Amino acid sequence: MKIQAALLLDAHQRFIVDEVELDEPRAGEVLIKIAASGVCHSDYHMVSGATKHPMPVVPGHEGAGVVTAVGAGVNRVQVGDHVTLNWAPDCGHCFYCLRGKPNLCETYIDPIWAGTMLDGTTRLRWKGQTVYHFSGLASFAEYAVVPQESCVKIRKDVPLTVAALVGCAVATGVGAAMYTAEVKAGESVVVFGCGGVGLNILQGAALCGADTIIAVDTNPAKMEIAKQFGATHSILATDHPIEQIRDLTNGRGAEHAFEAVGIPALQETALDAIRPGGTLTLAGLSAMGTGTNLPGAIITRQEKVIKGSYYGTVNATRDFPLMLDLYMSGKLKLDELVSQEYTLDQINEAYDVMLSGSVARGVVVFK
Repeated sequence: MKIQAALLLDAHQRFIVDEVELDEPRAGEVLIKIAASGVCHSDYHMVSGATKHPMPVVPGHEGAGVVTAVGAGVNRVQVGDHVTLNWAPDCGHCFYCLRGKPNLCETYIDPIWAGTMLDGTTRLRWKGQTVYHFSGLASFAEYAVVPQESCVKIRKDVPLTVAALVGCAVATGVGAAMYTAEVKAGESVVVFGCGGVGLNILQGAALCGADTIIAVDTNPAKMEIAKQFGATHSILATDHPIEQIRDLTNGRGAEHAFEAVGIPALQETALDAIRPGGTLTLAGLSAMGTGTNLPGAIITRQEKVIKGSYYGTVNATRDFPLMLDLYMSGKLKLDELVSQEYTLDQINEAYDVMLSGSVARGVVVFK
């Protein structure tokens, strides 16, 4: 079938929107009519070159839509189901899945990062040329063929515009606080970087019952936005944040710090923001090949803990519906995350606005 999709032809270029050919789903695959796809930094990392990926590629990994066709052997979903897409599908039986870490599933990681379906082939073509699927999803398109393992069935009374955000920003942020760091009631938390992931770390910490929740960002516009999502205090990154964080935490530093940007220097600053015995959780994706200089002497002598958080340590099948239940009961803010909606033709504008740091989350919406 012929569809409209966004394409990235090479790093350091703008997205283009053009007609591409999409094959029908094969065995174990599902055709999704995309309703919405979030505008996330992870797609832009391909533009900047921070993430190496086969090109040309249809980006988009934070999506939701409706099942319109299924291939042979599909048993997880059926035509008409509403789904949120999962960019880290799990097999359920590998070493990591059996140890409660489906977000680290080793079975599907190679084809997902190769930009193909699970069988190692693609379903997209443009002008006779093979086109790759970002994260096995390629959701910046009217339709997408995805593995059934990437589909999480959700309740139909949730708007698909907000359901899309659960597939990345919400799961990554809320999960980092709830599952990776396991924030406890009454603890203090500081979050460096208040983009889509950082805002969800803030509300995840609030859900966990954290007492002092401090937001740090370079953009003054993010200060009030952060407070909507649970921050009790906000600090501009240029205003000596470490001193202020210690003032707010009895001179010791926070029990938890989260770095949600992926900048090595900011990770080092975040380590300085936690008290002895505290935990630093790295939730932002750093550029491939970069390193962080963390002081071993301080880590050892002060028993500071450093954790990586990949996809918020979530179990997508369990946690996506749970988060949407929290939203429907008024305990999780999702409507407030959607700062602006765009058409597919406006995708470059959407990323320009995202890079300005003035929005919580932009969403490309398909009619």
